[in-house]
Amino acid sequence: MATLQSLADLNRANTQTSNPENEAPVHVQKLDAQGRAYATGKRKDAVARVWIKPGNGTVVVNGRPVETYFARPVLRMILRQPLEIVSRVDQYDITVTVKGGGLSGQAGAVRHGLSKALTYYEPELRSSLKREGFLTRDPRVVERKKYGRKKARRSFQFSKR
Repeated sequence: MATLQSLADLNRANTQTSNPENEAPVHVQKLDAQGRAYATGKRKDAVARVWIKPGNGTVVVNGRPVETYFARPVLRMILRQPLEIVSRVDQYDITVTVKGGGLSGQAGAVRHGLSKALTYYEPELRSSLKREGFLTRDPRVVERKKYGRKKARRSFQFSKR
């Protein structure tokens, strides 16, 4: 073991023994046999399975076009958000299978899954999607009903007499 005599010796020792724990993890592309990226997204009770591959922007949700499945424009806007953030609109064909919850929860689940699938296909997009919060699973779920109450927080009607 060498004795360090000066700050220069200390700097040389630190550069020679770089700690791999301090380095940022390297994200690699994750594709299946067909060249697609797959990810699951969740929101409330909805679970979405999302596959993306290079294409012309076709979006199919549960075997139906996105315009018929998510009829409200707000829901389609939620789906497009990750693609617009990274400027990849109409560059990927997206196939989605979504179950559970309502339409709003399903749209949020698809957005979450699509964001994850984009990071699997193009790992360099991770920082911009993470900055917007699309890679974080929204933890808000319905609060359970408590005993002695009508709903989760609503009490039964109080009668003074």
